Amino acid sequence: MKYNSIDVIKPKLYKDIFSYEEIPIIKFNNIQLPINTPENIWITDTTFRDGQQSMTSMNTEQMVKLFDFLHELDNDSGIIKQTEFFLYSQKDRKAVEECMKKDYKFPEITSWIRANKEDFNLVKSMGIKETGILMSCSDYHIFSKLNKTRSEAMKMYLDIVYVALENGIIPRCHFEDITRADFYGFVVPLAKNLMELSMESKINVKIRACDTLGVGVSHIGVELPRSVPAIIHGLKYYAQVPSEFIEWHGHNDYYASVTNSTTSWLYGGSSVNTTLFGIGERVGNTPLEAMIIEYAQIKGNVKSMNLKVINEIEKYFEKELKYEIPPKTPYIGSEFNVTKAGIHADGLLKNEEIYNSFDTRKILNKPPLVAINLYSGISSIAYWINSYFELKDDKKIHKNDERLLSIKNKIDEEYENGRTTNISSEEMKKLANLFIFSFSNTEQAI
Repeated sequence: MKYNSIDVIKPKLYKDIFSYEEIPIIKFNNIQLPINTPENIWITDTTFRDGQQSMTSMNTEQMVKLFDFLHELDNDSGIIKQTEFFLYSQKDRKAVEECMKKDYKFPEITSWIRANKEDFNLVKSMGIKETGILMSCSDYHIFSKLNKTRSEAMKMYLDIVYVALENGIIPRCHFEDITRADFYGFVVPLAKNLMELSMESKINVKIRACDTLGVGVSHIGVELPRSVPAIIHGLKYYAQVPSEFIEWHGHNDYYASVTNSTTSWLYGGSSVNTTLFGIGERVGNTPLEAMIIEYAQIKGNVKSMNLKVINEIEKYFEKELKYEIPPKTPYIGSEFNVTKAGIHADGLLKNEEIYNSFDTRKILNKPPLVAINLYSGISSIAYWINSYFELKDDKKIHKNDERLLSIKNKIDEEYENGRTTNISSEEMKKLANLFIFSFSNTEQAI
């Protein structure tokens, strides 16, 4: 160890912030750090590792299919750069073997192990070029979970990295619980030692900053250890970690995983770790699809990505994995761009851009829709029919079309008779077929 940690007799638990009897407090120091977004930023995936821990375990075939989906979504853009797998079970190793046979450039296959040499033998046997290694950083973990001193923990971590480098494997060091860790007393010395090993071996050593409990804060002027800008800035400038070696891994316990991940990009980290639909430990990880949209907003494009594949992945999750996606989930939920207000529907009918911020039909294969209910007017019904049946130009139904009154009367009758639920798409299809297209049944219209 060229750089020593600051050993303490008692663990530093930041009880002035994390009292445990109260919700953690945000402490401000009003220090303004510079935004310094790297030229190249990208996304990594941990659906098969962290994500899989939170739901029904996937079988080999399902993992391989989702790997194919990730490749199709990335579409050789390199934005989804890597995905990581467990190696402990036979089905996980089989999935890795099958995925490696695909020989895709993106996403690259990586693994995850604990900080011991026995686990490392698994990586070597599989022929994987990079592996994540667990390195708990906070005194909560070092003292209470590992039952070690900071120096002992650091030596254990550096020993396993040294073994990885000896074997030509890129170590990705997972700094667990970094948002409750002594940044200058442990995180910076560990990171500097790792950068020394990287220079000596001429092999990249990466650092994944893990916001394990989701307590990271993106606001400017916040004190460590919770400040995301200060963590990323500190790794880059105090520990001399290059941007391309810095990755953020956030959880959504405080509804902040997306903003924290974006902040890590803005302040100097190149990589953000995600899962499909945000699945993961407790409330979940940063959603991969959300960071694609964040990438698009920062960079102004998504290169060659095929975002329509997100729709296919959503259907696969629901049908094959029996995973229920809340209907109002942004970008993927069945009702994420469904308006229920009559005045909004009238705006959509006149110009979609009034109430839709981008062409969700073109980009995500999800046309903006309106919900038909007790409060829906003629404009809502007209817009629903035009959108569902993709009627354009001179084929569009206008709100002054008298045929819409018959549909409106039928809907009103439903609610006068005590109905409280929305009119379903199937019911709307039948009404449109009957009164607009003059079909007596749905099958003829389809």
